[in-house]
Amino acid sequence: MKIVNALQIRKNLGKVLQELEETGEPILLSKGRKVRAALITFEEFQRRFIDRQPEEAQEKWRNALGELRAPRVGTRSSLDTLRELRGYPD
Repeated sequence: MKIVNALQIRKNLGKVLQELEETGEPILLSKGRKVRAALITFEEFQRRFIDRQPEEAQEKWRNALGELRAPRVGTRSSLDTLRELRGYPD
């Protein structure tokens, strides 16, 4: 298991998340030489916490997690919008 400190997380969150996705191994987060939290994959979170709940609680969690996934607004991709904001030609 890898231990990553808070500064590394702030600077390299994308890399840490990519490593988590690739290896599937939990990553421990430390601050001040003390482990404060652990990152686990979403699948592991579901298996350990959501799937063990009664059916009613599972549905509540699924609805809450579904609300976090915002629907697409409009027909343009975020990349097209970003290119326009930065002034890149089409």
